[in-house]
This record gives sequence, structure tokens and C-alpha cells, in this order.
Amino acid sequence: MKTAKRNIAYLMLLTVIIASCKREIETNSPVEEIATARPTPPSPPVHGVCDYDINESAIISAGWSKAFEDNFSTDLSNWNTWNGGAFNNELQLYQAANLSITNGNLVITARQETVTGPTTPFDPTPKTFNYTSGRIESKTNVSASSSTPVIRMMARIKLPSGYGMWPAFWSYGDPWPTQGEIDILEGRGQEDFKYQTNYFYGKTANRNLVRNAVGFVTTDVSLQSCYHVYEVIWSQHDLKFYFDGVLVKTNSGGYVPSLFGKTERITLNLAVGGNFFSNFNPSLIQTGTMHIDWVKVFTTGG
Repeated sequence: MKTAKRNIAYLMLLTVIIASCKREIETNSPVEEIATARPTPPSPPVHGVCDYDINESAIISAGWSKAFEDNFSTDLSNWNTWNGGAFNNELQLYQAANLSITNGNLVITARQETVTGPTTPFDPTPKTFNYTSGRIESKTNVSASSSTPVIRMMARIKLPSGYGMWPAFWSYGDPWPTQGEIDILEGRGQEDFKYQTNYFYGKTANRNLVRNAVGFVTTDVSLQSCYHVYEVIWSQHDLKFYFDGVLVKTNSGGYVPSLFGKTERITLNLAVGGNFFSNFNPSLIQTGTMHIDWVKVFTTGG
């Protein structure tokens, strides 16, 4: 009888173990978009070169063709200027007055000042802002597609310092995020040696499907005291992000193939505050200035 009871007990224990293992397997089964969208971080810090610049002749000799360039030597005729507030709980009014061409650079200056302007370019309702800044978007669209399978977007930038500054170099299309968004650079003014990359995509407006695609880049050189080159190579199967010519992040799988054939425009802006910051304290904001030396786009057949 005791033996029978022991056997029953063993059977019950075995059943519990099997059931527990099954639940663990089911619970830990990876969701495809999350597992394949997550980039592998490099071993920080990434080596950078102060005032780095590209060798354009070498790029062209390697089979790339230049599709777009602005050295900011004359005006902003290649760009549309954003007029109004933005999204993400940002605090600034974007306006042309905060953009200038100075010594061959686009200079975007954030200022603390009280102004009234459109809530957004799509909502003319007047709104009071305590900060102003600038944002431009290229009139020329870019697309990794069957006609241009590989797109290489790059810019030479000196980032602003100051708590609450949110400089960005990115591309996107409307309606967001159905044409995708590629964040080549997003920085925080209080982080001199760090920036982020990311991408977004959704099948319907205002619904992003991508998860865990952000790339965190730590460098061994200041991003605010000198210029660096930020770039992405966009192809059908991956997004490869580079800093001063060094590959720092790769996104592949997930929704990256869904970006192929989508149309985006290049965007440069300097936001103030917003959802990009954790435990944000507006009383600590220090306005700064973003300098862009040039923007270039190259294409190749793959």
C-alpha cells in the first residue's frame, strides 16, 4: 500500500514538472517582431575621431552614386521649413527664425522665449510656447526600392549641449509610420558621449509595430565639442548604422523588409524636452545649438 502511494506521489510530481516545463516554454516563446528586431549592441565605447570627415572619392570609386547633397553654403532651398509645434510632448515652436546658414553650416538654435504659434503645421489652433527652435525636411525623397536597392544617408554634425536638448537626424514618410521611420541619430544634450538609433513601421496610421529596435551607442569622444559623421545604409534586409565610418548597429529581420519600397524625407531638428527623456525636469533646461556641416545621400545597386 505504501509502495502504491509512493508511485502515485511520483506520478503526481512528474505531472507537475511536465506541466511546469510546458508553461515555461509557452511563456518564453519569442515573438518574432521582438526577437528579430532587437540589434546586438557593440562593446562600448565605440572609437570616434574628432572632426571626422568622409573620403567621397573613395565612396564613389567603391560603386556609389551621389543622389543628394547640401553643403549649406547658400540657402535652404532644398528643404521645407516646419512652422508650428510638434509631437511627443515637446516644448518648442519650430520656426524659420531659429535656422541660419553660417560659415558653411546649418545652425539650429534653441531659445527660451515666450511666443504664440500654430499647435502643429496641421493644426492652426494658436498655442503659447516657452521655447523656439528649428526643423527642416528635404524636398527630395529617398527610398530603398527596386530602382535604388541600397540607400546611404549621412550627415556631419556637431551636437548641442544643454539639459533637455534633443537633436535628431532621421527620415520618415506620411502617414506615419506606414512609410517607416529611420532614426540615424537622436541625442540628449546632457549626454556628451551617447546617442541612439532606431526604426519604426506600422501598417496603419499612428500605430507602430516595431519593438526593441533601439540601438544605444556610447563613444570614446565628445559628440558636442567637434563634428562627427552619422550614417545609415538602408537595404531590403537590414539597416546598418555607422559612426565616423565604424559600424555600430545593425537591425535586420522584424519589420525591416517592410520598409523596402517606402518613401521618406530626410529631417534635421532640435527639439526641447519631450518623451525622449526620463524623469524630465523642465526647470533644468539649458538651450543649445546644433551645427550641421553637410548632408549627403548615395545609392548603389547592391
